[in-house]
Amino acid sequence: QENSEISYRCDDFVVNDTKLGLVQKVREHLQNLENSAFPSDRHRKRKLLENSSLNSKLLKVNGSTTALCATGLRNLGNTCFMNAILQSLSNIQQFCCYFKELPAVELRNGKTAGRRTYHTRSQGDNNVSLVEEFRKTLCALWQGSQTAFSPESLFYVVWKIMPNFRGYQQQDAHEFMRYLLDHLHLELQGGFNGVSRSVILQENSSLSSASNKCCINGASTVVTAIFGGILQNEVNCLICGTESRKFDPFLDLSLDIPSQFRNKRTKNQESGPMCTLRDCLRSFTDLEELDETELYMCHKCKKKQKSTKKFWIQKLPKVLCLHLKRFHWTAYLRNKVDTYVEFPLRGLDMKCYLLEPENSGPESCLYDLAAVVVHHGSGVGSGHYTAYAAHEGRWFHFNDSTVTLTDEETVVKAKAYILFYVERQAKSGSDKL
Repeated sequence: QENSEISYRCDDFVVNDTKLGLVQKVREHLQNLENSAFPSDRHRKRKLLENSSLNSKLLKVNGSTTALCATGLRNLGNTCFMNAILQSLSNIQQFCCYFKELPAVELRNGKTAGRRTYHTRSQGDNNVSLVEEFRKTLCALWQGSQTAFSPESLFYVVWKIMPNFRGYQQQDAHEFMRYLLDHLHLELQGGFNGVSRSVILQENSSLSSASNKCCINGASTVVTAIFGGILQNEVNCLICGTESRKFDPFLDLSLDIPSQFRNKRTKNQESGPMCTLRDCLRSFTDLEELDETELYMCHKCKKKQKSTKKFWIQKLPKVLCLHLKRFHWTAYLRNKVDTYVEFPLRGLDMKCYLLEPENSGPESCLYDLAAVVVHHGSGVGSGHYTAYAAHEGRWFHFNDSTVTLTDEETVVKAKAYILFYVERQAKSGSDKL
């Protein structure tokens, strides 16, 4: 596991400090030791970086030289699940820009104003803002810093308002993403210190109007404006034929990997069928008969009856987040489905899953990939998360503190866990899924 490597020294695990700042003194002492005791290690690491990513620092783009400006996120003790999601969201331009343009909120005053503090959970400080710490973290990324950013202030707020994520055990990246988006949505609705920050959304009419139908828990925010879509859930009673429809807002779609693809493919079985993202989407939207444990309460029959269910997408979001359900409970443990799922980098066509495809334009249902979260390892409570994301036409691999340039061939080979697709705006050539 990643946190056992020498690159994760004590500095990466400590969030809390004492009033006397003893942990900070230990940090400085360890840094001095590292600088003197590991010269060969540092020299080897520096040579490795120079050789393996010679083009990482300086790149030739259209004849001019540009510097690599991506910033990594330090691991605070199994926080790769958080880092992978943060890096993915930071590369969804419309979403990220909204937060970076928000006015700063001063959370501390007096003697502590502007001072970097190390928090403890025992502090009786309720003066925290997830939106503000999220904003500061996004602002720290893509600033051209050569050192990784340490998101301990954001992690502290996560501990404060999301008890599920307290501690240093490995967490599920998808679960964290949902909690993060839900809490950002709620805080943006209510505002901080009584001042609503959702009013800023009203200034952007395109975002505001797009989210009117996708409200989740009240008024719309940038979260629902960007990620919000609507599903139509259609249930038919097989006894009397009564049809029931309801509309469900969503921020992401969780897709099963069809059972016929779940057997692990070995080198000797490469000729077997390849699972594609389209297979997963079709499995999600196709008509299915509900089993005995999911009997439908038919209002006409006045009792639970056998029925069929089908999903349609009534409204597509600006950013389509697709979660592949790789973790399944068995009798005693949670197993991982390690099947490779083929996915397109460009031109994911969602028209055939729409309730009313005739009302959409020729290119309004096409999506291009912005980011991919990957889980490495065998179990949900172990392993490691990294992310691939596109920034200004280049693909990067975000592995906690380390950020490296990569290519499309590497990205498409990844065993995706969460995929972020952005709605295409301008016309361009592509291969449809």
